[in-house]
Amino acid sequence: MVAAVESMAWTGQVPWHREGVEVDNTLTPHEMMVAAGLDWTVSKRPLYTLERAPETYDKDDEGNLIIDSLTTYPDRFSIMRDTDNQALGTCSADYQPIQNERIFDFFQKFAKHAKISMETAGSLRGGKDVFGLARLNDNFALPGGDELQGFVLFRQPHEPGYAMNIMDTEVRVVCSNTLQLALRGANVAQYKMSHRLVFDELREEQALKTMGAVYERRAEFKEAAEFLAKTKAKDGQVIEFISKLYQPKVLEEHKPEDGPLRDGFSNTAKTVYEALVTSPGADTKSAQGTWWGAVNAVTFVEDHKRTGDNRVYNAMFGNASTAKTKAFNLAIEYAKAA
Repeated sequence: MVAAVESMAWTGQVPWHREGVEVDNTLTPHEMMVAAGLDWTVSKRPLYTLERAPETYDKDDEGNLIIDSLTTYPDRFSIMRDTDNQALGTCSADYQPIQNERIFDFFQKFAKHAKISMETAGSLRGGKDVFGLARLNDNFALPGGDELQGFVLFRQPHEPGYAMNIMDTEVRVVCSNTLQLALRGANVAQYKMSHRLVFDELREEQALKTMGAVYERRAEFKEAAEFLAKTKAKDGQVIEFISKLYQPKVLEEHKPEDGPLRDGFSNTAKTVYEALVTSPGADTKSAQGTWWGAVNAVTFVEDHKRTGDNRVYNAMFGNASTAKTKAFNLAIEYAKAA
C-alpha cells in the first residue's frame, strides 16, 4: 500500500491510488467505519520522564537501566491508539480527543439529512488522520461531457495541532482529479472545530447547519467551472499562471533578454505545462485551450504525478490541496481579465 494509506474501504469508482478494499454500496457510515478498519479508540495518557539523568542510574547484566523513579511531564500528554499503543502525537491538558465512532455517528445523521451515501473511509499516516467521503446527488457535466461529481469530505485528525474539518469537494471523473475549493467571495460549506472543544450536540447542530449550504455552494462552483470552461487561455498567460504558482521569484526576476520564461521552469512546472495537452480529458471541449484546462493540468499533476509516501494525504489535506485551491482562484482572476 501507499505508505500514507493505513486502511481503507470504498465503493463505486476505484480510487485513483487503487488502495483499500471494495465493499457493498449499501453500507451505512457506521458499517463503513468497521469495514475500513476504523473501529478503534484513542486515549490521552500522561507523559513521564526519568527523574534524573540516565547516566546516574545503575544497569542490569544486559546493560539496561534500572529505573527506580519517574516523574510526570507537566501539562503534556500523549495521544495513543488503544488497540496497538501507536503514539499519534503529544498535546496539552485541554486537548479533547474525538473518537472515530462519534464522527461516523454524526456523519450518519448528516447523510440522512443531506440524502447522500458513504463512498470511502480510511486511515492515513498510521492513524493520525481518519477521513470519510460521501457522494452528493447532483453531478453535472461541462461541454464535451466533462463530468464533475460532488462529495462531502470529513477529516478527523488524531494528531494534535489539526482541527476536525468537514467540507465539500469535487472529483473530475475523467481522471479522478480532486478539488477542495475555497472560492473567494462564495458561500462556505465547511465546518472546522478545534480539539480544545467538545464535539457535543450543540456543535453537531452547528455543523449540520453549516454543511446545509453544500448544494448552494455547488451551484456557485458549477457557475465558476462553466466560466473557466468557456474562457480561452493564451499560451503566454498560462505560462505566467504556472510561474506564479510554482516559481513566483523566477517570474518577478525574468527579463526579456533572458529568453522564454518557460526555459526556466522547474521539473514540476514543466510537467504541468505538458499536462495541458497530455493529461486525461485535456482534449475535451471544456478543457482544450481554456482556463478550465489550465486548472486541471495543475490538479492532475498534484494528484497523480507527485511522488512520496504521503501523496494521498497531500492530495486531500496537504500542500497539494492548497496548490489546487490556489490554482482555481488564480485561474478565475486570469479568466475575468481576459
